[in-house]
Order: sequence, then C-alpha cells, then structure tokens
Amino acid sequence: MRNLQLNSHGELQHLLTIEGLPRTMLTAILDNAAPFTEVAEREVKKLPLLRGKSVFNLFFENSTRTRTTFEIAAKRLSADVINLNINTSSASKGETLLDTIDNLAAMQADMFVVRHQSSGAPFLIAEHLAATGLDHIHVVNAGDGSHAHPTQALLDMYTIRHYKRDFTQLTVAVIGDILHSRVARSQIHALTTLGVPEVRVIAPKTLLPASVERLGVRVFHDMHEGLRGVDVVMMLRLQNERMNGALLPSPQEFFKSYGLTPEKLAQAKPDAIVMHPGPMNRGVEIDSAVADGTHSVILPQVTFGIAVRMAVMSMLAGA
Repeated sequence: MRNLQLNSHGELQHLLTIEGLPRTMLTAILDNAAPFTEVAEREVKKLPLLRGKSVFNLFFENSTRTRTTFEIAAKRLSADVINLNINTSSASKGETLLDTIDNLAAMQADMFVVRHQSSGAPFLIAEHLAATGLDHIHVVNAGDGSHAHPTQALLDMYTIRHYKRDFTQLTVAVIGDILHSRVARSQIHALTTLGVPEVRVIAPKTLLPASVERLGVRVFHDMHEGLRGVDVVMMLRLQNERMNGALLPSPQEFFKSYGLTPEKLAQAKPDAIVMHPGPMNRGVEIDSAVADGTHSVILPQVTFGIAVRMAVMSMLAGA
C-alpha cells in the first residue's frame, strides 16, 4: 500500500508522522528549511510562495508555541490563515470532525493544520479527503494524542544539525515521560532514520512504553549513567493530562531522580546541548540554571520551528 503521506511521484502530500518517511525526505525538509531561517533576518519577511492559498488551523487542544509558529510560518508565506476557535465552533454543538472538515473544504481550504486529543485524527482526515476526491487539500499533523508530533521532531532535528552537523557521530538522550509523549515517539523515529548510532531513553519504568527497545533505543533508569558521554539532551515534560492513576510519587520526587540539574548535566560531554519542546515545568523536569544556561538551545528551537514549518507547508503546496 502506498504511503498516505506521499503522492504517486514520491512527493510530500501530507505530513502525519515521521514513521515511514525515508531519510531522503527528512533531509529534504531540513535542507529546505535552511533558507527560511535567513528570511527572519530580512526587513521584509514575506515570501509569495503560498499567495492565494487558505490555511486552516484546527487546534482541538490548547497550544501556544505550535499554533503561533504555524500561523507566523503561513503568513510569512503569504497564505490566508484562518484560526478556528473550537470552543465556539459547531464542534462544540456536536458536529462530527469529518462534517467540520467537509464544511471547511467547501470554503476552498488548501491546507489543514490539525492538533487533536485523539491519536489518529489527522490520518482519519487525510483518508477522508482522499476518499471524497479532495486529496488536493493537504493535512499537517500538529500533534495527535500520544501518537505523533512530526514538525516538532523536525525542528528538533534541524536544531541538532545546526549545532552538531553530523547525525552519524552522536549519542542522544531523551528523558522524561516517554510513555505519554507524542514528541518522544517522533523524535526517536527521526533520530534513528537520520542515522544517530545511539539513542538513549531515560525514565522510570512507569513512564516507559512496553518493549520500547524495539524502537532501537537503549533504556536507562539512572540519570547519571544515562547521561554519561551524550552529545544531545532532550528533555520532556510530564504529560499529567494523559496520565491515568498515580505513576509517580510526586513532582518533587521526580525532579530529585530525573530532573536535569547542572550536577547531572556534568555527566554529558562538555559541549552537549540541552533541548526541550515546551512548555517547560521548571523545578519538575529541568532546573532553571540549566534551562537558562549556556548549554540550552531551547529558545533557538522555537525560532527554527518557524523555518521548518515554512519548509513543510511550501513543500506540500509544491512551492
């Protein structure tokens, strides 16, 4: 079966997940993002690549960074951007997701950027568009449940390549709530696809998926051991909104064992970089001294996110 994300020519049709995309496609997105980082430094930041296109931001979950950077990216490409307020939309009156999509498609939508609390929602939309002959409309997954967050993983990969250049020489540690994190899943798929030889996950057993080793990672439960000699430290927040039951004694206990402090970071390489997809919970998964320290590239991640999302949307539109 053909990958739903690619058209018959192997070009990007939708961006739904990192899983299943070839290394050449990931590299092409990163390469295409590079010129867009220079646009941010120009006095006139707009490009005409999506002029006349309508981009609908459909965020069924709260978001600050992702929604704002998608909006900035689309506007810099000269698209018409429509932000749907889900709380006041017909969805709040019982309209189904696909009925909402059909109505917006009738308004000449060209692209849907979708964040949804249910895993698989963007896939459902893409399949529906194909079945109804509307496959000229593109879908970008801006985060679905605990499943995937592909543009976050791509901007993370862009950040790593910016600072470390060569993926094939790195040791990367992903730390925190792996079990509930869509970001972690997308990061791991991206890192392994791009040739990172050692990807480590560091977390308590209660916050690790069953058989996580099958993703090609090494598992550590001790921060000092897991951080030893790493080049990149990728922190995750606790996904409290997705947890069922008491998986941790307390946030304070979690910070004591798994919070990134200067002392623990000292186990990594001297030139290691520290990343976080946000929002950060200071004093829970990361100490302020680290978040604001010289190893941190957390704010550059946000900046690079605009360029990466510009690259994705321009590639989808064939620009």
